[in-house]
Amino acid sequence: MTDEETNTTQADEATRAAAAQQAGDRAEHERSEARGAELRSELAATDARRAEEETARAHEAVESAQQQEEKLSRKEQKARERAEAAERDADRERSEADEAERKRQEAEGRAPGRPPSSVSGSSVAAPGIGSGTDPGAAAAASRGSSASRPAAFAAGGGSASAADRPEVLAGAAFAGAFLFARILKRLVD
Repeated sequence: MTDEETNTTQADEATRAAAAQQAGDRAEHERSEARGAELRSELAATDARRAEEETARAHEAVESAQQQEEKLSRKEQKARERAEAAERDADRERSEADEAERKRQEAEGRAPGRPPSSVSGSSVAAPGIGSGTDPGAAAAASRGSSASRPAAFAAGGGSASAADRPEVLAGAAFAGAFLFARILKRLVD
């Protein structure tokens, strides 16, 4: 073999080796690309599972909120029914009290709505009231014992209508405002 043939053979071998190296590099590059695509696929599958889990949690939260809303709605309805029952009881008690007052007035022999007679010795000043007496005590004594009691009790009945009792009026105003707010809230929601 001549030098030329040897050089040609070596060049051919070098070309083949370079081609084999390039083919190996391409194969390695393709394997890397395939592994990257595989990892991206696994990442996308993981993201899809997370999205499914989040959707399931959101669905559970919606169901829980609906159940809570139904529970609160039932509670609200029961409270309304109790308020209506209490109002009916108050109306019944009020009418019974009015009827009892009317019967008491009839039994006393006077017309309903007419004030009792004010003949009493309670307006006479007690002994010892004078210039040395405490002004508050003198004022209380001059008003008499019937003026120091509420008008409904001074009549001797001991019962007052609901309109004469400020705590009943305040309670009714509160209940009315509460019901109005609940109805308004229901309309807005």
